[in-house]
Amino acid sequence: MRGIAAMKVNRHGKAKILTPEEIRLLFNRGLTNLRDRALFAVCLFCAVRINEACTLHTKDVYDRRRRVREALTFRKCNTKRKLSTRTIPVADELRRYLEAYRKEAGPNWLFPGGPYRNWDRPICPDSASRILRETMEALDIQGSSTQSFRRTALTLMSDRGVPLRVIQEISGHRSLQQLQEYLEVTPEQVRGAVHNLSLLSPVAPLDGSGAAAGDDIGQMTPTRPG
Repeated sequence: MRGIAAMKVNRHGKAKILTPEEIRLLFNRGLTNLRDRALFAVCLFCAVRINEACTLHTKDVYDRRRRVREALTFRKCNTKRKLSTRTIPVADELRRYLEAYRKEAGPNWLFPGGPYRNWDRPICPDSASRILRETMEALDIQGSSTQSFRRTALTLMSDRGVPLRVIQEISGHRSLQQLQEYLEVTPEQVRGAVHNLSLLSPVAPLDGSGAAAGDDIGQMTPTRPG
């Protein structure tokens, strides 16, 4: 746990939002085997918690012919508060990772774990977190954790104008308030919002006196009685 906390230093306990460059670096150079790429791709493209990704059943990902399903099923019993089962469509990028990983998937668990890839149990979330932590340290990406994938995905959806109610359906949060705690406002968004205030500017530019150009200052000043 200390290692995970160290990755979130100065972020008030929240994992950082990953940039597109960091994501490309992670998947192209950092993660070196098919299992790890597929595992963290599930976290990113489905916006799920690490435990939800680690406990995926193979039959909830591939059909009987080992074809990637149109959507992944995350069972209620493996979600954080066991509130409901979620079904999340498979993005094209995720589909490529799952197709490449297909032959390594276990007969029961998608990501088998334990010594010698024990088929009877899934990979431990703590082990997955350690793998990511060591990879991020090697790439010098600071402030991240397994939660970074979930926060990055949900924030990107919000930035692209996806309604919060739709995002909540994907994230599985009980309320919009809980969801909003995951979303991050970037400095670029703040600057963009302030720039929108330019619509409120006067039509005429101001002159050196602070008045709008073309104003008749004399008409604006009361005339003293003679």
